[in-house]
Amino acid sequence: MHEAITEEKWDIVIEPRSSLLSINWKEIWHYKDLLMLLVKRDFVAFYKQTILGPLWFFIQPLLTTAMYFLIFNKVANLTTDEVPPLLFYMAGVTCWNYFSETLTKTSDTFITNASIFGKVYFPRLVIPLSIVLSNLIRLAIQFSLFLLFWFYHLFVTGKISPHWELIWLFPFLIVLMAALGLGLGIIFSSLTTKYRDLRFLLTFGIQLLMFATPVVYPLSLASEKYKWLIAINPFTGIIETFRYIFLGKGDFNWIYLGYSCGTTVLILFAGIIIFNRVEKTFMDTV
Repeated sequence: MHEAITEEKWDIVIEPRSSLLSINWKEIWHYKDLLMLLVKRDFVAFYKQTILGPLWFFIQPLLTTAMYFLIFNKVANLTTDEVPPLLFYMAGVTCWNYFSETLTKTSDTFITNASIFGKVYFPRLVIPLSIVLSNLIRLAIQFSLFLLFWFYHLFVTGKISPHWELIWLFPFLIVLMAALGLGLGIIFSSLTTKYRDLRFLLTFGIQLLMFATPVVYPLSLASEKYKWLIAINPFTGIIETFRYIFLGKGDFNWIYLGYSCGTTVLILFAGIIIFNRVEKTFMDTV
């Protein structure tokens, strides 16, 4: 009498990724509880064991805005396109903080989480996605602070004239900022597993990139001869559109915004390809 041979059934089957562009969204959704746990961890860890706690989410942009106001408006006397200076800088700080924080923290995905990756399986893309979402909470907090300044100048001083007809673009701008920070972040994260020098280059490069982006000055301040150098920065179209919508001033152009969108998509696709390729072997080099 032969014993019946039954085929073993597994709850989860881990297989190598067949395509470098493939993303198993169903699997990521299956780990949504882990994703939310990581988001909560990142958010709470930011102010844990601090005296002022969550107030730092408000203090940091306020101090940065005040510094920009003193240096670039009072000392350097740079124009803000007739926009109240504090509101102008607050708009730039709000957008730039979200992008730069997403880029910086995502770029350390493989290195800072190597011990976890080596012990437990879960979709590696969950980590950078959690960073995007946790920073989105911070963006919401800092944007609410910006709105306080914005409402004051809109209803009290009347010094701004928003373009209400383009307000629908705001959620699209958030998606672009998130996608651009995520794409660049996972590219650097993948490359730094082998070339650690890129971590120092990124820290230095973000500081330079801010001055190559109209964060503390309007694009209109640049001469026509060199404006294209700033315009090829994909973040330029995003921040200028943001200011145009909410402040009524800015070098808004559908070509600039279309270029930012196209470049962001290319960077994100490139990041996914590199990330999927590196995640197969990164434990051998980290």
